[in-house]
Amino acid sequence: MKREILISGSPRETRVAILEDDRLVELLVDRPDARRSVGDIYLGTVDAVLPGIQAAFVNIGAEKSAFLHASDLIESEDEDEPRDPDDEHDNGNGGSNGGTASGGGGGGGRSRRRLPNVADELKKGQAKLVQVIKEPIGTKGSRVTAQVSLAGRFLVYMPFASKVGVSRKIENRDQRAKLRDMVAKLVPKDSGGWIIRTVAEDLTEQSCKHEIDHLYDLWKKIKRKAGSVRAPALLQRETSLTRGIIRDLFSDKVDSLLVDSKVLHNEVVQYLKQIDPDLIARVKLHAAEAPLFDEYDVEAEVRKLFIPRVELPTGGYLIIQPTEALTSIDVNTGRYTGKKDPESTILKTNVEAAREVARQLRLRDIGGIIVVDFIDMESRGNRDKVLQELRTHLGRDRARTKAFAVSELGLIEMTRQRVRPSLWQSMTAECPTCTGTGRVFRPEVVVRRMERSLKRAGAEHKERQLAVRLHPEVALYLVEQEPNFLRQLEKQTGLELEVRDDPMMRLDEFRMMAQPAGRDVTEQYAVAPGVTIKVPLLAGEPGSKLTFDRVLLASDGKHVHTGKPVLKGAKVTAEVVRHGKGEKIKIYRFARRTGFRRHAGHRQPFTEIKIADVKLKD
Repeated sequence: MKREILISGSPRETRVAILEDDRLVELLVDRPDARRSVGDIYLGTVDAVLPGIQAAFVNIGAEKSAFLHASDLIESEDEDEPRDPDDEHDNGNGGSNGGTASGGGGGGGRSRRRLPNVADELKKGQAKLVQVIKEPIGTKGSRVTAQVSLAGRFLVYMPFASKVGVSRKIENRDQRAKLRDMVAKLVPKDSGGWIIRTVAEDLTEQSCKHEIDHLYDLWKKIKRKAGSVRAPALLQRETSLTRGIIRDLFSDKVDSLLVDSKVLHNEVVQYLKQIDPDLIARVKLHAAEAPLFDEYDVEAEVRKLFIPRVELPTGGYLIIQPTEALTSIDVNTGRYTGKKDPESTILKTNVEAAREVARQLRLRDIGGIIVVDFIDMESRGNRDKVLQELRTHLGRDRARTKAFAVSELGLIEMTRQRVRPSLWQSMTAECPTCTGTGRVFRPEVVVRRMERSLKRAGAEHKERQLAVRLHPEVALYLVEQEPNFLRQLEKQTGLELEVRDDPMMRLDEFRMMAQPAGRDVTEQYAVAPGVTIKVPLLAGEPGSKLTFDRVLLASDGKHVHTGKPVLKGAKVTAEVVRHGKGEKIKIYRFARRTGFRRHAGHRQPFTEIKIADVKLKD
C-alpha cells in the first residue's frame, strides 16, 4: 500500500494529511489558539475526591478540572503484551502516553483489575503528578493519568511501571526476546517500565542506549522541576505536531513526506538526523506555485468533511449525523439498482459502505459510540462478510476500535477511542440561526408566531402603530399566500400594522417596532411555548403543571419587575422547572450620624417555569 504524509505549515496553522493509495485517510490540525494538550505533564492539585465513582478531579490550571479515575492510578496488568503506541490515535500529536498501557483510554481494564480505593490514595489539596490522555470535549474537562509515559522514537518510558514490554506488531518470537533482553540489559536498575515500539525491529544497541539515556534524563529533569514549582504547573509540554508525526508515523513504510514550508522542512531534516538519517531522502520540499493540498486534491476532500452526505462509488451514499450520545451512520443504495438479485445489490452497497465508514471515522476523527445502519440482508453469511470488511479496514486505524456483530435489524454497534474533539466539533461552531439543529422554521410558521405576538401587543393596548420587519422570503409568502392577513389582524387587534422586508433578518426571525419612535418591542410580546422564564415564587413541585389566567410579573431572581406584565388576558400552561433564590438585594438605609449606608437585604425567591402553551383570549 502506498503511503504519503503531507505537511502544510503557516504561522497560524499546521495541517498534516495522511494518504493511503492516494486517498486522504487522516487529517490533523494544530493551531496556537487550540493547541493539542495530549501528552502534557502537570503537577496538579486534587480539587475533589469522589469515592462513589472511584475518581477525583485535579486542578491543572485549565478552565475545568481534569478527571482522574482510579484505574489510572495503577499499572496495567497487561504490560507483557502492550498495545503498540504507534497505533494509538493520541499520538497524532506525538502523544507521549503512547495510548499507554496504563488504561489511558477508558474503562476496558476496570473490570479485570482490582482498583485501589481512591479515597485512600488521594486527599483534597494534595499535589499530584499527572499526564493528559484525553483533551477537553464538550462540557467535560481533560482526562489525566498518574501513569506518566515519555515517548521516544524506539521506546516508551513509563517511570511508574515495572516491566519491559514489546509491541504486539513485532510478531517474531526470537526478535521479541532479543529486543527485550537488550533493553533489560541497558536500562538503569529500578528505573521503571519500558515499551519497545514497532519501528525498533532493527534497533541497534548504540541507538537503544542513546534513547534510554535521553528519556531517563528527561524524566529526572521533570522530577526536579516538580520539586521546585507550586501546583498547578506545567512540567513538560508535548512535542509539536510535526515532530510527533515524524517520531510516531514516519518510517520505511511511508513512501514520501512532502512539506511546503522551508522552516518545517529544515526542522524535519534536523530531527531525522538525530533519530533516523536513512529517511532523509524521502523528505521533499514542495516548491511549486500551486498549494500542496490543492495539488494532491486534499483541499477538496477537507471541504467535504463537514457535509453529512458521503457518496459511494457505485451510487449509494452514507448519512453521518453526530449527536450528544452517539454518532449514527445510515447506509442507502441511492441510485444504484444492481444487475442481479436484490440481495447481491444490497451486499455490494454494504461492503462499499463498510470501507467508507472506516475511512470516514478516521478522517473526521469520530470517537465514542457509533451505530451504523446497514441495509437489511437476509443471508447470515452476507452479514458476516460486511462485518469482516469493516473490521479489516478498521485495522488500519491508529485509534482503538471494537465492532460488534450485525444485529437482526442490520445495525452494527461499535466504539472508537476518543482522545480529542472530532474535526466537526473543533473546526465548526453552532449556527446562531438554527442553534445547531440544522433546521429553521418555515415561512408559514414564522407568520403564525408573529400573529400571536401581535395579538399579545393588541391585548396590552399600549401600542397604536407597529412596523414588522421580516425576511424577504417570509414577506413574499404573506403577499402571495395570505394577502388579507394584515387587514384582518388590524381589525382584531386595533393596531395600525405595516410589514417591511429586511434582507438582514434571519429566515425565521421577525422584529416588531413601535412607531413613530422605532422602539423594538419584540421581546415584550414574545413569550411562547418552549420559553423558560422566572416569576415570583409559586407553589408546585418541579415537573408539575400549572395554569395561569392572570398577569405574570417577570423576575430575574433579584427583583420583581412590577408593572411590566409578560402576558395579559391569556391562559398559560407551564411546567415548574425549579425554585430558587437570587443574589441578596443591595438596599440603602438612612441613619442620622452616618447618612445612607448600604446593606445586604433579603434574597428574592423565584420559580423558574417553562411555557408549554399560550392561548390568547378572543
